[in-house]
Amino acid sequence: MAEGRNMLLGVLAIILGILVIAFPLISIFTASVLAGLGILFLGIWLFVKSFDTWTTSKGVSIVQLILGILAIIVGIGLFGHILLFSAIVSFWLYFAGFFLIISGVFSLFGASTVNKGAGGVGIILGILYIILAFYAFNPFYLAILIGIWLIIDGIALFFINPSDLITPKVEG
Repeated sequence: MAEGRNMLLGVLAIILGILVIAFPLISIFTASVLAGLGILFLGIWLFVKSFDTWTTSKGVSIVQLILGILAIIVGIGLFGHILLFSAIVSFWLYFAGFFLIISGVFSLFGASTVNKGAGGVGIILGILYIILAFYAFNPFYLAILIGIWLIIDGIALFFINPSDLITPKVEG
């Protein structure tokens, strides 16, 4: 069993998952606001950073300025816009699904039997990601997917300590 702190996080994740499923539109609205704010702050940071790097590298400064302006525009556009948030999440799931399928196919052609098993799992997960991406266009289904993920993650925290998953580097 996991230690007390992980159990508390597990309970909180389960409660949050249930709340997300119970109040789907409010949850997706909140997620879009937080994502919009995060991207907006990133854009402001890149914008300010571009003036700081002007003396050392004009090329990097221009790239940071352009990315900062784009991030500010996307952050403002995403702020509280539920449909845009759902579309971006859905696109990201499609993108990840295609990459999982492609990497899974390449792993199947590897010499190792472990890679072949991982390749099969990658293809299956890629197909699942693409199916989930189809449903993520609808904010209601996106909230349900996020809520289910939080509940599963919360249950997993009861049994797995995330720090146990990281193996220390053995020097020798």
